[in-house]
Amino acid sequence: MVAPASRSSPSAPLPYVALPISQEDITYAHGPDSIRRAGVPEGALEELVIEDCVAYPGTRRRVWIHTPVGLTPDEEASVMFFTDGWWNLDPESEVRGAVVLDNLAAAGDIPPLIGVFVDPGVFDDESGPRKNRNAEYDAFDSRHADFLVDEILPLVEARQRVSRAASSRGICGGSSGGDAAFTAAWTRPDAIGRVLAFNASFAQMPGGNPYPELLARADPRPIRVLLHAAHRDVGWNQREGNWFAENLRTAAALAEAGYDMRLVLGDGGHGPNHAGVLLPDALRWLWRPMAEPLPARRP
Repeated sequence: MVAPASRSSPSAPLPYVALPISQEDITYAHGPDSIRRAGVPEGALEELVIEDCVAYPGTRRRVWIHTPVGLTPDEEASVMFFTDGWWNLDPESEVRGAVVLDNLAAAGDIPPLIGVFVDPGVFDDESGPRKNRNAEYDAFDSRHADFLVDEILPLVEARQRVSRAASSRGICGGSSGGDAAFTAAWTRPDAIGRVLAFNASFAQMPGGNPYPELLARADPRPIRVLLHAAHRDVGWNQREGNWFAENLRTAAALAEAGYDMRLVLGDGGHGPNHAGVLLPDALRWLWRPMAEPLPARRP
């Protein structure tokens, strides 16, 4: 069980929650923000099919644009990208992205965010659809970020004015979508300033996880990051391919570099349950007002 998010002052005690002894088969209960509330208007949802793109030629994919109630055509909106579009959008799944966005916006807990849910691409081969997910998400380059900013965002801008500030754009993803989210902000901090990465698969990036070393020597980017890790993620007790440990190493490097960051640990294995339960409070934390940009690292 997870206690409801506290709305009290930071000094008030949080409700008691028992620590599970087993770390294996854990299921967390969703809070009220993950359930469609009576009286909360649903945002408009539009599905698009992208038959091809510049970044990943020959792929097709689906994209859903969720526009909250109350935005006027002249209002500059903030945007939240979600990797694995339908997986994070499906109201019957663990994450329920649009439901959460509607509830939090109605409560005034976050700004009215346009949710952009983008599926990974597929190739239509003779033997059937072939997923391009890992090639897009685990790569250490700017291609996926460029795709979102240069090809997907204009589709949103054709429907609604969008702020050009990086601090007005966030991205969320889990597993390979988690390291895709982190890499998008790392490579395009000019365009994406807020990151939620759940159970990120840094360990399976080609060439290994680059971020602990990069964070130790690179000038800080003006980005805010929440990382989530599960105690029984893939390879949790192995020297190589330890997904849990690579998230811990990345979080430690972010902290040592002075980033506005948060690490949330959960029990259980590699799955979407805890991420979905955390999403409402993760979004509240992520979308609180930005502080001043991080200073450049001194030589």
